[in-house]
Amino acid sequence: MTGFLGVGIGWGIPYATEEAVASVNGEKISKDELYSLLIDQGGTQLVDYLITEKIIEQESDKQDITISNDAVEEEYKTVIASYGGEEAFIQQLETSGSTVEDVKKDLETNLKIEKLLESEIKISEDEMKTYFDENKESFAEPEQVKASHILVEDEAKAKEVKEKLDGGADFTELAKEYSTDTSNSEDGGDLGYFAKGEMVAEFEEVTFAMKEGEISDPVKTEFGYHIIKFADKKAAADAAFEDKKEEIKETLFDQKMQTAYTAWLQEKKEEYDIKNTLES
Repeated sequence: MTGFLGVGIGWGIPYATEEAVASVNGEKISKDELYSLLIDQGGTQLVDYLITEKIIEQESDKQDITISNDAVEEEYKTVIASYGGEEAFIQQLETSGSTVEDVKKDLETNLKIEKLLESEIKISEDEMKTYFDENKESFAEPEQVKASHILVEDEAKAKEVKEKLDGGADFTELAKEYSTDTSNSEDGGDLGYFAKGEMVAEFEEVTFAMKEGEISDPVKTEFGYHIIKFADKKAAADAAFEDKKEEIKETLFDQKMQTAYTAWLQEKKEEYDIKNTLES
């Protein structure tokens, strides 16, 4: 759909020439000058964006479509994960000049579009099966291991933690006390299942060679020193169609949404009484 846009400008307002937004040595820069510049630099696209937003809003009101805050937050979490975490995502927002509020507004709009179009999008069992057969390798489950870790900054601290573990101390409690990886320390350092390529090489090399219940010596990576506790291993396995049906349905729905949305929006623009003073 659209990118994240923080629109706070009253396009189409007849500003008076004498009103100034700035001045240089007493010479005024009028709102008309600013308006003209903004129009030249993308105003037409922004007005079209606002028209589209208004159409979606009015159609949603007609069909009593509302989106809960929980649904928006769930989508927001997915977006954050796609960027590798909230910190990286916020940095990207700052670079683009957008805000979290802009993003959530767009996500809410996208969810409204899905609800408006979901009854028009049909996905058959045959379509899903064909997609699965054509993409079978991508659905296969690679070998995975389940492990926990305690991450500390230096080797001396790592050796201290290892000595306590060798002496019978509880791994979970030591993770809470010592681990600098706050994303999982309260869960005993649990990393869940992961496949090769998801962790740094030094960490994976040790973990995939371990056995159930084994605790490693300190492992140095770019993040510090890890003490790893191995929990379980899953062998690689071919994917089963029944297990992937929901995932495939979502993928096909997203693909069809793009085409359906374009046609739907054009239909609505022809149906609605739209006046756009920027159009020649």
